[in-house]
Amino acid sequence: MSDTLIQKPWGTEQIWANTAHYIGKILTIKKACSLSYQFHQIKEETIYVMEGEIELEFEKDNKKQSIQLNVGDSFHIPPKMKHRMIAVQNCKVIEVSTPHLDDVVRLEDEYGRV
Repeated sequence: MSDTLIQKPWGTEQIWANTAHYIGKILTIKKACSLSYQFHQIKEETIYVMEGEIELEFEKDNKKQSIQLNVGDSFHIPPKMKHRMIAVQNCKVIEVSTPHLDDVVRLEDEYGRV
């Protein structure tokens, strides 16, 4: 299986596993950059911080929360949970998810993506 590297305005997304049952990615996020504030209808994902530090914004019970995740920390994001990663430092994050790559509902995006 070959890697796919996708340039993003916040860094890169490397897809290292792509099967009918799961997707594996390495997100390289530049310091002070953020991903979209978004949710997924059916996609489920778990993130793991390999390098650096991120701030994770998410909503639980209709309440917006924010936590810091450091090297070795992980977080499970079920379908419909609104969330966003913000790089406190340059970082690498492993993301493993169900294979629904197009299931993204962007609510806010500093790069103008819809």
